[in-house]
Amino acid sequence: MTFIINGEEQEVAATTLADLLLALDYEGGWLATAVNGELVHREDRADFRLGERDRIEILSPMQGG
Repeated sequence: MTFIINGEEQEVAATTLADLLLALDYEGGWLATAVNGELVHREDRADFRLGERDRIEILSPMQGG
């Protein structure tokens, strides 16, 4: 499916948010995720179904200062 991930269009074979994160090599409980502007909590990602052209934001903490 085609998604807009952090502002960039990408083709990824995923049907759930958890599948998408795995396919993109994101891991860790420290991620924040939103789909179409709505926050998706870590415990909901495995059941959160994605649709064509969903807008997905994946945020991770930055180090440094």
